[in-house]
Amino acid sequence: MSTHVALTESLKINPYESMLARFERAAEIIQLPEEQREKLRKPAKQIQVHFSIVLDNGKECTFEGYRIIHSTTLGPSKGGIRYDQDVNLNEVKALAAWMTWKSAVAGLPFGGAKGGIVVNPKKYSKAELERLTRAYTKALIDVFGPNKDVPAPDMGTGADEMGWLMEEFSILHGKPIYAVVTGKHVHAGGSLGRVEATGRGVSITTLLALKKRGLNPSNATVAIQGFGNVGLHAALFLHQKGLKVVAVSDVNGAFYNPVGINVQDLIVYSQLNNNSLKGYPNATPIASEDLLTLNVDVLIPAAREDVITLENANKIKAKIIVEGANGPTSADADELLEHKNILIVPDILANAGGVIVSYFEWLQNSTNEFWNIEQVNRKLEEILTASFQEVFDTASRYRISPRIAAYVIAVKRVAEKKSSVL
Repeated sequence: MSTHVALTESLKINPYESMLARFERAAEIIQLPEEQREKLRKPAKQIQVHFSIVLDNGKECTFEGYRIIHSTTLGPSKGGIRYDQDVNLNEVKALAAWMTWKSAVAGLPFGGAKGGIVVNPKKYSKAELERLTRAYTKALIDVFGPNKDVPAPDMGTGADEMGWLMEEFSILHGKPIYAVVTGKHVHAGGSLGRVEATGRGVSITTLLALKKRGLNPSNATVAIQGFGNVGLHAALFLHQKGLKVVAVSDVNGAFYNPVGINVQDLIVYSQLNNNSLKGYPNATPIASEDLLTLNVDVLIPAAREDVITLENANKIKAKIIVEGANGPTSADADELLEHKNILIVPDILANAGGVIVSYFEWLQNSTNEFWNIEQVNRKLEEILTASFQEVFDTASRYRISPRIAAYVIAVKRVAEKKSSVL
């Protein structure tokens, strides 16, 4: 390993340590006993599996997968499955813990979990991904279950993968078990509104934040990092509400148009361009890192963890940050952003729309119901609005940041074993 690579590796932020730093602050504020802190610092269960599939070319290939159960205190653990070549233990541990806090801050009767396979899904055919998903399901057959651990889509996965998981789990149990997973296609037991739920939730909390700051949505400018499922839907809903989306990015590049980007046009371009923004003609290409420091009202990091760090936090000019991604701000950048009086809607509140509608799907599957889209969207907005208000009331009462306030609410609920939506 070269000196440069070794140095880069040593400077990488550990997302699990960032999560723990916020947890410790919240635990201190509510004076959580040390024995309870110790229990919540570590995952309840940590599973690493290796499994093989036959590729389309006839060769056998072995993959590494994880499933981390952080907590089942409030109910069955809940969390996505990520297919990504950079999946690693510390990332999955952090994501599992964030799911615990995210479910708790929304008052859901779920614990937290996360899973992942070390794989670049773009390099494999649909048939290979199906075999991969079914093999992963078999490897974790004793872990998953509607009242034990309920997976969902995440980066690199979607309704197809969730359908395969549900089918394989059902085959192995000899009967259809729809509630074992959420994020399925509607015809396979999925819920209306689930695909766009996280992005819709980001847009709901963005509008609430603008109101809190006294900013008019029709005059507000937005920059969105990431144009996957979350960023795309957040951009679309905010555009429809009259906000001016002036910058967007994906892994292939970033684009800026000060008069605003036509989001519907951008979505069509991306879909016709193999889900890539590369070469988009109606905006100016900019460096990806420059998107984070544009002079906009709202910045929505909706890509990966730890993109806002101590190194770039001082350059951020946005008045509001709404965290569409999990853990996009490193713990050491929090204080600097607070000092700059930037209003941050923390990830465990801002992007909770996905797990809230996943709860609705699980509930519909468990009770053999089917909700219309108006019912789903109304209940989603009710829960997010109440959670937003509670987070900011708690921040005011304790004189702490909204992020730590969200952790205070979540940690307290888990410690006291309380969920609030039932």
